[in-house]
Amino acid sequence: MKHGQCAIALGSNLGDSYTILEAALETLAATPDIILQARSSWYQTKAVGPPQPDYINGCALLHVQKSPQQLLEILLEIENKFGRVRSGRWGPRSLDLDLLLYDDLILDTPTLTLPHPHMSERAFVLVPLAEIAPDWVEPVSGKAIAELVQAVDCSGVKKMINNEF
Repeated sequence: MKHGQCAIALGSNLGDSYTILEAALETLAATPDIILQARSSWYQTKAVGPPQPDYINGCALLHVQKSPQQLLEILLEIENKFGRVRSGRWGPRSLDLDLLLYDDLILDTPTLTLPHPHMSERAFVLVPLAEIAPDWVEPVSGKAIAELVQAVDCSGVKKMINNEF
């Protein structure tokens, strides 16, 4: 059985996003062979793509006894449980769970690319990830998350304080 340290991104901009995201983390933490090791604060971020509500985004670190593909399938199942409908690229969503990093694995399959191919250009991923894993080295660039976050515009990412922005 594969053991791994993983980073995931969570996002929502439909429904009661805060409640959905908290429940998704609880669901992950209750899943066998997944240990929730750390979680970031929640952040309000502007949506990418067509006009739509702002997102709430965050990241979590997991220790798993699952292969990357098995973990991806669990993340997709949790998205579905919370009503995720795939309505086109960059559309609004009740829950988005992305597998960002799995140890220092570099993987490119039809269903999964690791590290996540767009994470290094997305402040809404890097800001919360830098909060909980600043020293994690992204294996393609060879740069730590704390370095990557300095290279993106973080002005649209606002930290949630006491569950408010």
